[in-house]
Amino acid sequence: MTDREAYIAFNLTEHVGFATVEELAQQAGSVAAAWAAYPETKKVSRTGGSVDWADELAQAKRFGVAVVTPADADYPPQLRAAPGRPLALYVKGDVKALAKSGLALIGTRRATSYGKDLANRLAFDLAKAGWSIVSGLALGIDAEAHRGALAAGGVTVGVIGSGLDRFYPEANRELAREIVQKGGAVVSEFPFGRPPDRETFPIRNHVVAALARGVVAVEAPARSGTLITTAIAADLGRTVMAVPARVDSRMSAGCLQLIRDGAVLVRHADDVLEAMSELLPSRAAKKGADAPAADPEQPPYSVEEALVMLHVDEVGVSIDELVRRTKLPVARVSSLALQLRLKGFVRFLPGNRIATCQTGR
Repeated sequence: MTDREAYIAFNLTEHVGFATVEELAQQAGSVAAAWAAYPETKKVSRTGGSVDWADELAQAKRFGVAVVTPADADYPPQLRAAPGRPLALYVKGDVKALAKSGLALIGTRRATSYGKDLANRLAFDLAKAGWSIVSGLALGIDAEAHRGALAAGGVTVGVIGSGLDRFYPEANRELAREIVQKGGAVVSEFPFGRPPDRETFPIRNHVVAALARGVVAVEAPARSGTLITTAIAADLGRTVMAVPARVDSRMSAGCLQLIRDGAVLVRHADDVLEAMSELLPSRAAKKGADAPAADPEQPPYSVEEALVMLHVDEVGVSIDELVRRTKLPVARVSSLALQLRLKGFVRFLPGNRIATCQTGR
């Protein structure tokens, strides 16, 4: 048995995740050795019965599905670097689509026409700008995000909360086919035969957040799976963004709360592109003849920016605390924080906090 086959076998087994497999592999010397040493009494399939990884691979071949594990070179790099990564991914379509620089656009299934129109427009513009669009292939906002990316001729990835042979929701099956036909992918970490349920969707949300470099909540009520995804994204260090709406709109209460807690406010695609620009190398860090020469007489901060930076660290400090320490008005501190973010010196964190960039300058 190879490590790849062992990953698939473990993924078929009840009550086993990546942390368990990693610990077992360290003890046994490899993933394959860990599977050989795993007690037979525990080798029970998630869908009932015994584990049959060979039959799973045979089904994948019949369905035209690629099964990708951490032992494979095609395993998405952003997932490989994330904690709790899937033991296996079932991919219908282009596996390479999962490795493209992606942005997740997510939101409620019961979307308003405002939310649907905006999701479609944002996805269209971001796809035109070269970003892959990741979403959950659900009704409402997710579906419109996928459609907007397709209309732009871009790549989109749909992550579902069931086995690929138990596709849900049925209403989006044709959309899933179009995603695959146009160079994207539909992906699941669940084995064949796994139906959707309350347990699978939060797991699906983890993959959505981990595949993307940033997450945009387009429309979501106060209690929503969207907020689970943004919380996961924040934990993974992804940029969290949200679209505002009327303050009395129940369907946008979750987005408004995210903005209040420090998420980047998004009005249009340019706001997203600006927020994600910090992932690009700064001009000061670029090497080469065409890089502008630094002006040694030009300080990196203004006096007020320097005052704010004196009190910012890697852990993060709230805007309110910065107001108290700097004695500056809250509006001025917020403005300075945004200026420092655009210059690449700080990053925004949930809870209305800012912190120094992890990579530094």
